[in-house]
Amino acid sequence: MLNAKTDPDSALNPKTIRPGATIGMLGGGQLGRMFFLAAKQMGYHAVVLTDSEGSPAALVADSVIVGDYTPQNLEKLASQCDVVTLEFENIPDAAVQHLAKRVPTFPPASILRIAQDRHLEKRTLAEMPLPVTPFRTVEHPGSEAGIKELSEAAAAFGFPLILKTARSGYDGKGQKKVANQEELIAAANEFGNERIVAEKMIAFEREVSVLVARNQQGETAVYPLIENQHRNHILAISHSPAAASPEIEKAAVQIAETVAKKLDLVGILCVELFEVPGEGLIINEIAPRPHNSGHLTIEGSSTSQFEQHVRAVCGLPLGDTSPRCPAAMFNLLGDLWGDDGSDPPFEQALTVPGVSLHLYGKTEARPGRKMGHLTAVGKTVEEALRRVYEAYELLVE
Repeated sequence: MLNAKTDPDSALNPKTIRPGATIGMLGGGQLGRMFFLAAKQMGYHAVVLTDSEGSPAALVADSVIVGDYTPQNLEKLASQCDVVTLEFENIPDAAVQHLAKRVPTFPPASILRIAQDRHLEKRTLAEMPLPVTPFRTVEHPGSEAGIKELSEAAAAFGFPLILKTARSGYDGKGQKKVANQEELIAAANEFGNERIVAEKMIAFEREVSVLVARNQQGETAVYPLIENQHRNHILAISHSPAAASPEIEKAAVQIAETVAKKLDLVGILCVELFEVPGEGLIINEIAPRPHNSGHLTIEGSSTSQFEQHVRAVCGLPLGDTSPRCPAAMFNLLGDLWGDDGSDPPFEQALTVPGVSLHLYGKTEARPGRKMGHLTAVGKTVEEALRRVYEAYELLVE
C-alpha cells in the first residue's frame, strides 16, 4: 500500500460496519452508481435518496427513496441504513447534520461547508498551511466597490484573471476568464451581487490530482498522481502514472495526507493541483468524494477509489493503492450521441485491446453531459493513452 499510516491523534470513534449491512447514499449520480457497484460486490446492501427513480445510482440500488432532502425522507433513509455517505459535495450541510444524529454519516458536514465555498476552502487550506492559488474574495462584484476590488486584484495578479462564483460551480460552470479591464467590468456586472473569488491564472506545466482515503480508525492511503487534460473546462482525459518527478509525487502525498488529517476526513477525497515550473504544486480545489479522474483506478489500481470509499466509511482496513498497470481514461460526453439520441458505435471501441466501457445508465444525452467513460490499460502509459485515444476516435467516426 502506498503511504498507508494510522493517525494516533484521530478523534474518531471507529465502528466497523461489516458486509451484509446497508449503506445509504445522498444523491443518485454516476459516482453513487459506481460506489454501489463496488459495495454490492463486497456484500453490502444499497439505499439511495435521489430526485429520480431513473437516476444512475437508483438503477443499481436495492431500495430507492425519491424526493428532496426533507426531514421525512432523511428519517426514512436513516431508518434503513447502518451508515450513510454522499455522492456529491453540493448537498445541504443541514441534511448531513440531521442524518448524523441518527446514523453514522461521512464525510461530516464540516467538510461539506468548506468544499462548498471556494473562499472558505482556500482560506482553510492556506491556514494549514498549504500552497493555494493566489486569490481575493469580492462580496458584491457588480457594485462600485466590488469593481474597485477586482481592479486591485487584477493589478496584483495581472490579466488574464479567473473569476469564479464562491458557491455551486463545477465543470467550468460559474467561471469566467477576463483578459482586460473592459471584460472585467462586464463580468462583474454579470455576477452582480453574487459573491465571487478572483484567482490568479496559473501558468502550469501540467494539471494533476491525488486521491487520499482515510477510514474511521484514522488510517490513510494515498494513490499515485494522476495527470489530467481538460476540454472546455470539463475533464476529458486522465492517465496514471503522471509524468511527475519523485519529488513532486512526495509533495503530493504530503499535501493529501495533511488535508485528510486536518479536515478529519472519513471517506475519499481528491486534491486537484497545478504543477508550476520552479514552484512545485499549488492546490486548485478539493472534492471530498470519489473523483472523475479516479475512474481509471477501477482497472488500473489494486483497489478502486470506489471500493476504497466503501472501506473507509465502513471502518474496514484500507486497500492497496499500488497500480496494477498504467491506465488512461477518456470521458464520454453527450456530444457523441446522435441528434436522434442514437448511441455511438461502442462495439467499434471495444475492438481495441485493453479497453473497458463504462456507461452510467442515463437516458438523455446532452452536450457536455457525462454519459460514461472509456478506460484503457497497457504495459506503458504511452500504450494506455494510445489505446484510449484510438477507441475514442472509433466512436466519433
